[in-house]
Parts: sequence; C-alpha cells; structure tokens
Amino acid sequence: MKIVGFEASGGLRLGVIEGDQVIDLQAVDANLPSDLRVILQKSGDLSHLGDLARRAPAQARVPLKGLKYALPVANPGKVVCLGLNYLEHVKEGPNRDNIPKFPTIFMRANSSLIAHERAMLRPRVSETFDFEAELVIIVGKRVKHLTMQNAYSCIAGFSCFNDGSIREFQRRTTQWDMGKNFDATGGFGPWMVTADELPPGAKGLKIESRLNGQVMQSDNTDNMMFPIAETLVDVTQGMTLEPGDLVVTGTPSGVGHARKPPVWMKNGDTIEIDIENVGILKNPIVDEK
Repeated sequence: MKIVGFEASGGLRLGVIEGDQVIDLQAVDANLPSDLRVILQKSGDLSHLGDLARRAPAQARVPLKGLKYALPVANPGKVVCLGLNYLEHVKEGPNRDNIPKFPTIFMRANSSLIAHERAMLRPRVSETFDFEAELVIIVGKRVKHLTMQNAYSCIAGFSCFNDGSIREFQRRTTQWDMGKNFDATGGFGPWMVTADELPPGAKGLKIESRLNGQVMQSDNTDNMMFPIAETLVDVTQGMTLEPGDLVVTGTPSGVGHARKPPVWMKNGDTIEIDIENVGILKNPIVDEK
C-alpha cells in the first residue's frame, strides 16, 4: 500500500494510491487524522486504511497527476540520520582513513523537511548545496532495546529522502547538524510504501540520484555498512523510537563535493531520488529569497 500526504480543500489529507488515482481517505471518514504519525500512535496496524480505501465512493477518487503533495508524515517526532553508511561514500570524503566501526548518528529538524515537487532552497550564505540519495524508515510503534530478531517489527514503511547538505557549514566543526538543517533542504517523499510491499529490511533495492536527468549516484541497499536491522538495534540502545519517527539510512558514493570540479545544486536545477519499488522523489532547486 502506498500512503500519500497531500493538500486539498484548504487542509492536509491522507490518501491511498491506486494506479493513477488517489483515494482521499478523509472523504471516506471525516474523523480520520490527516497526520500519519497520529494514526500510527493509535495503532501500528494500517490495514484499516486499506479497508477505508476499498469502500471509498467514486467521488473520493482524485487524479494523482496534479496532486499537491505534502510530507508522508506531516509532523515526525524525530528524524534520526546516518552518515557514512556506504563504504565507497566513506572513501570519497574526509573520513577515508577512518572507516567507522559504529553508525554515525546526527539529527534533523522538521523545519528542514520539504515534500515531493516542492522547492528545495539553496541558502543565501553558501553555494555548497549537495545532494544525498537515501532510503528512510518510517517507525510504526514504540520500541527500545530492539534485537536482530525483532528489529523489523517496528517498521511501518519506507520512503525516499534527499539529505540536502550545505557542505561548507557541515565541515565547520566536528558536529554536522548545522549543515544538515538549513530550512527546506531535506526532501522527503513522495509517499510511504508499507513494509509488506518490500523485501525484509528493504534489502536489494537500487538507489539512485539524478541531477537534471544525469545519474550522479547509483548503488544498492545491500551495500549498507550498517544494514537496517543493525542500525535499529544500535539506535534503540539509547533512544526510544516512537510512531512517526524517521530513520534516514545514509547515502552512496557520487555526491557533489567529491567530484572534480565539485557539482553543487543551483537555482533552476531538478534533483530526483529514485529507489526501486519505493518511488521517485523530485524537487526543483531555487535560491533563497
């Protein structure tokens, strides 16, 4: 099942994608929350959304084309991000001689997130705006101290993420958070694909970024240094993950800063993140006013 957030009738709504149409779930049940996080907090089981979609009247169906997309999770509780999770990406950066033994964790603020087809902002203060294709986990239930045996049980679904990074600010200190949290730099979408639609742990999926149609990154989720189960086990040693939290799983090699000369996203560009059987996240780039 593909669950999409969108804007219509002056507010946020949730839909289930069926072919080239979206079934507006609020048109079936006006009391349904419009934030997937709230629904997950009530129950990690999303099968009732499929039941709603199956009994939707014709007037609840709207074309997918022209949809005004919103974030798949309107208000995530926290956004936990991994750096340095693909070996070839580690080798192309400043940590090439210091291969990490554990997942490298940083956080993103909700103000940095931007939905599918919305403009990502290149900030006034720096031209070093880089792209990072990433798979993102949407957490479906409250968990702590996960094990390798039960780690996948907390996953509601997956989506695409572009961890847009202002490299100049990321490199200013040993802490990356400033360069990872400029407003409207983190693309997230276009929808969530429920975990049952993908291989366990989203293994074996092609992941790619394209800048103005040119392939920049191309790899496979099998090549994560810290696969999804290991990552969730490590994170939940310390952090309780809650329904609607996001875990962003790192990027492959081919990013802009490693190219000679560097390739930065600029006004007028279009960046796409394409993950097999998940979707294509597309964002135009505009300069901050």
